[in-house]
Amino acid sequence: MTYLTRAVFGFASLLLLLSAMALIGFGVKDALEGIGRPDQSGADAVLDMLGYIIVAIAVFDVAKYIFEDEVRRGNERRSAAEARRSLTKFLSTIVIALFLEALVVVFKTAREDVALLIYPSALLIAAVLVLVGLGAFQRFSATVEEKVGDDDEAEERKDEVKRKADARKS
Repeated sequence: MTYLTRAVFGFASLLLLLSAMALIGFGVKDALEGIGRPDQSGADAVLDMLGYIIVAIAVFDVAKYIFEDEVRRGNERRSAAEARRSLTKFLSTIVIALFLEALVVVFKTAREDVALLIYPSALLIAAVLVLVGLGAFQRFSATVEEKVGDDDEAEERKDEVKRKADARKS
């Protein structure tokens, strides 16, 4: 069952990677077409391309996260600190993508209809809330790690001793 699960996650991460590459390709294609059209400004075409690329980076990061945590590691046991670092790195990329996308939408909306700036502002507020949530997660998990850290290390030592004993029996 472990191999099937890894295969499914591997296939999903490959599809996400291909989707991210397709988004970049579509963004470049649309930008090149937009720059050549007289009815659209080159700045709008570039902003559209940036939107595609930002989303592609977020999708690529999700693919990388799935591959590293589910395919490469599998059921391997991790410490709380390692899990926190991995999740923090993943969410940091998503937060950066949210901020960049919000800025792109602010610029586009400000050029077209200032009355619609409420939507990009809501996206900026959502990005700030995710960032604040990430900070709270960091703080709470660091506190838990301080309390439980010794127990995790003792469990890891027991697992290592057991693996060595099993290796000697083989």
